Amino acid sequence: MDTPDYAFDQIESERLILRRFRDSDLEPFLAYRADPDVARYQDWEDFSRPDAERFIEGVDSMNPNTPGEWFQCAIEIKSTGEMIGDLGMLTMADDPRQVTLGYTLSRDHQGNGYATEAVLRWLRYVFDDLEKHRLIAVTDCLNTPSFALMERVGMRREAHYLQNIWFKGAWGDEYQYAILRSEWGARAGR
Repeated sequence: MDTPDYAFDQIESERLILRRFRDSDLEPFLAYRADPDVARYQDWEDFSRPDAERFIEGVDSMNPNTPGEWFQCAIEIKSTGEMIGDLGMLTMADDPRQVTLGYTLSRDHQGNGYATEAVLRWLRYVFDDLEKHRLIAVTDCLNTPSFALMERVGMRREAHYLQNIWFKGAWGDEYQYAILRSEWGARAGR
């Protein structure tokens, strides 16, 4: 069985640092999580200061390889030190060789390739360092930028669920995307 990665501190890409949250992330985290446009396809509606404070206080104990638990890391721009979003991963409790991915980016930083770069770097970490077998992600069928990102990074659509979720007062449809470690290795030329 996989063991938690307690050594995780940060990983870097060309323009970004994916790192553990800091107390100083509270204000930018609250700002984008409270933005209704950012929350549109997320599972929260009214994200408050107490919500943000509880989150920041709880992330110290999170680890990316703990079965049955979510891990969240901050996305920071290297050149400015600005925290612009977060990325989350759930290691499956019943099969820790499989993980679920989620990501959120502040509205001001969407459309610049940051989310794609962060997800590509995370995929490398998941498959090369943690040696996971499979990664999945689920998105609302109306969230075109999100599923376009999944396709850009080499994920394939596995499912189209019709009215499978009661979401913000209405039935919603979702897509499920996935990528296997072998597919990632072939994409990376390994």
